[in-house]
Amino acid sequence: MPRIALVHATRLAIYPIEKAARRHWPEAEMISILDEALSIDRRASHDMPESLRARIVALATYAETTGAEGVLFTCSAFGGAIEEADRQSVLPIMKPNEAMFDAALACGDRVAMIYTFPPAAGGMEEEFRQAALAGGHNARLSSYFCEDALEAKQAGHHAEHDRLIARTAQQIEDADVIMLAQFSMADAAEEVRKHCAVPVLSSPDAAVTEMRRRVEAQARVVAC
Repeated sequence: MPRIALVHATRLAIYPIEKAARRHWPEAEMISILDEALSIDRRASHDMPESLRARIVALATYAETTGAEGVLFTCSAFGGAIEEADRQSVLPIMKPNEAMFDAALACGDRVAMIYTFPPAAGGMEEEFRQAALAGGHNARLSSYFCEDALEAKQAGHHAEHDRLIARTAQQIEDADVIMLAQFSMADAAEEVRKHCAVPVLSSPDAAVTEMRRRVEAQARVVAC
């Protein structure tokens, strides 16, 4: 039974990724590491300070000491720091959205992204551009902020959260695919699909599937 460490900056991300894990990798043991100060401090900083980068790397190092065979971060606002953690580790360490980006690029060049946590947008847009360039795509990403949705989710108003995101999605034109940026948005996908004719992607399913592929590939290499 492989152990996978899930590192969260908000407890809102825990349920969506655990739900995806039960669906796509029930054999894996998922353990959660939560540091809610990360999202608070990231929101307060326009640019990510070195202290936050160091904390992300330290969390990845700690996750390794638990015996994890892979580490998946579930917050979208720490991409560069997660890449640094990955470079320092022999384990697969994943950003939350990289697998979803690959799936979106397979749908077409007109990609829309809805987000609810403003500090995540800039980093995700840059990561998407890098993914498109690496894959030889001429994709264009258009980002849409869904105001008040995160606050509704935090207050326990889940239906209102989903309704606001669906309303934002209805305003999107000329897109081949819509991505829901944060893990906490995953449950809104069903409501969004009721109003949209294009594919609607969320991060957790793609992330779990890709983490499983990487961990199992590494296990085969070690066995050889």
